[in-house]
Amino acid sequence: MWGGRFADGPSAIMREINASIPFDKALWRQDIAASRAHVAMLAACDIVTDDDAETIIDGLEKIAAEYEADGVPENWDLEDIHMTTEARLAELIGPVAGRLHTARSRNDQVATDFRLWTRDTIDQTLAGLQALQCALVSRADEHSGSIMPGFTHLQTAQPVTLGHHLMAYYEMVSRDVARFTEARARLNQSPLGSAALAGTGFPIDREMTAQALGFDAPTANSLDAVSDRDFALDFLAAASQCALHLSRLAEEFVIWASQPFGFVRMPDALSTGSSIMPQKKNPDAAELVRGHAGRIVGCHTALMVTMKGLPLAYSKDMQDDKPPVFEAAGLLQLCIAAMTGMVDGADFRTERMRQAAELGYATATDLADWLVREADIPFREAHHITGAAVKLAESKGAALDELSLTELQDIDARIDDRVYSALSVEASVAARASYGGTAPDQVRKQVAKARQKLGMDT
Repeated sequence: MWGGRFADGPSAIMREINASIPFDKALWRQDIAASRAHVAMLAACDIVTDDDAETIIDGLEKIAAEYEADGVPENWDLEDIHMTTEARLAELIGPVAGRLHTARSRNDQVATDFRLWTRDTIDQTLAGLQALQCALVSRADEHSGSIMPGFTHLQTAQPVTLGHHLMAYYEMVSRDVARFTEARARLNQSPLGSAALAGTGFPIDREMTAQALGFDAPTANSLDAVSDRDFALDFLAAASQCALHLSRLAEEFVIWASQPFGFVRMPDALSTGSSIMPQKKNPDAAELVRGHAGRIVGCHTALMVTMKGLPLAYSKDMQDDKPPVFEAAGLLQLCIAAMTGMVDGADFRTERMRQAAELGYATATDLADWLVREADIPFREAHHITGAAVKLAESKGAALDELSLTELQDIDARIDDRVYSALSVEASVAARASYGGTAPDQVRKQVAKARQKLGMDT
């Protein structure tokens, strides 16, 4: 492959460290698509004959059928998917196969293939995220009025609705969708025709190949085009943030499924048992989603460190760009599918959630707000009064709404019997009717907007 420059072939060590076919064979569909577009352009520009182009395209179609049926063979002497395909093409059609590589290099070839693969993967990821969003919205709609404790510091804070809680994750995933969409838009320029680093002396039409491959335009600088992996880092950055969101949701399920909480029964299909304790039902899928987030973040870090000190243009270090992207993409799509199934199949124990919301004096803020609103007391003073009421209730082992009016008036005489209307968990969530709040009406409004955006009602 290296031609007349080398008298001897590579050593066994060089052969092994240099070969990328075990992982870059994943690019075969993109490699064949880019080769077809390239040779069609060469024919249109009269750089190769129409007959040669047709012969090459027919050969590429045969190779694609072989790969689809039997997989890509791994001949490490051929190094990568590009040379593997070109060698097979030569076997099928003879010397005319050598014309395919006119006016291109493996540098722009791999940059093009990798962009196409990343673009395809983003599209698959976006489809998965939409399914997760639909699951979250459907369950939020179902539970727009189901009351549960809201937490800060994992301590009971204020009552919220389960629908509101689930819609918080819808918002997170919406930002993930935006990040992947923006990454896709940035990557959608074609490096093909940049050749090794300086462009080519052949009269090629880069606009034609860009259009054929669905790119918005060709890249503007050949040096940048062959050495740029920002698109892969963009993908990994979006994947890392998305994995963090999935991990947070998975952690919620792990906590909620534990016996002390008992907020949810996990789907059997996404749980496992114990080899020794027959009563166990472990939330292993959620735990693995949580664990996979670390691996995805690690993939992002790995590629950043690989790229951080590379001069222009291509360096062989960049052969290591694909494994972390491939690994992260596979893990992320698996995590998205697992969390979609978990949200869809979860059996939420809403009565248990409501009982928990009544514990921990979750309506204390409502008492303080009532004092401000009805008794015209400054909030800081109302906060102090409420703290005294909570202390008394704790000493009696009672809820706030179980304190007598006399006991409350002993703390502050401005309290009257209207206060009890503010101390139930139902009153608490209903009062949070500001835009984006937890009141059931607000949750239903946000659900309706989300359903319309996702096209769930069409």
